[in-house]
Amino acid sequence: MTTVLGSSVDIPTQDGTADAYLVHPDDNTPHPGVLLYMDAFGLRPHLNGMADRIAAAGYTVLVPNVFYRAGRAPIAELPDFIDPQQRPDLFETLGPHIFALTSELVVRDADAYLSWLARSPLTTDGPVGVTGYCMGASLALRTAGSFPERVAAAAGFHGGRMATDAPDSPHLLAERITAELYFGHADQDPGMPAEQIDRLDKALSAAGVRHRAEVYTGAQHGFTQADTAAYDATADARHWEALLALLDRAL
Repeated sequence: MTTVLGSSVDIPTQDGTADAYLVHPDDNTPHPGVLLYMDAFGLRPHLNGMADRIAAAGYTVLVPNVFYRAGRAPIAELPDFIDPQQRPDLFETLGPHIFALTSELVVRDADAYLSWLARSPLTTDGPVGVTGYCMGASLALRTAGSFPERVAAAAGFHGGRMATDAPDSPHLLAERITAELYFGHADQDPGMPAEQIDRLDKALSAAGVRHRAEVYTGAQHGFTQADTAAYDATADARHWEALLALLDRAL
């Protein structure tokens, strides 16, 4: 197994400094870059471990704290294992930061993250891959649509609100996307109901975007997150197979 090296880094943005986790193969050579967007619970050991796994497959992975305007991660005290009883209290703290992250701020921050990766001696020249979880899936889609020349692949897992009626819904960027996309939807996910899945698929198909969307039967929102009660080992294994295959094809 490839040995990886992880560290904390600071990313300058137009609005301050985003703390982030960076991990790459420990071989002193550059590798294709991957931007990993966090779920709502943010930077923590489990998410870092997911980045480590991608890095072990041959990538330099950046995981920014997208809530950096509220402070360095973690912005809420997280238990080692997040069960359903704890979620309401956590989202009372996290919710305002989720909704404060407007589309304009997402694009501004994405530019900073992608620019940092492009400048890093740890990454090869060329477009990067993006993957996101929960709220991060929407950020991944918006990044692919906002920076088509800089993103070659984008994936989202158990994402929500990707094809809403809002005038700035991420799916409306479909015509700008040149990356190959993959989405793994949870069929037990109220944040991404069937009508939104269908709307997203139709928008991407109409725009001629190379994409694949699959509904993971029986999976709940958050099925990749092993430090939560929503974790589903079978769905998670399927996610890893799809994600790494996408990155391998595109990068």
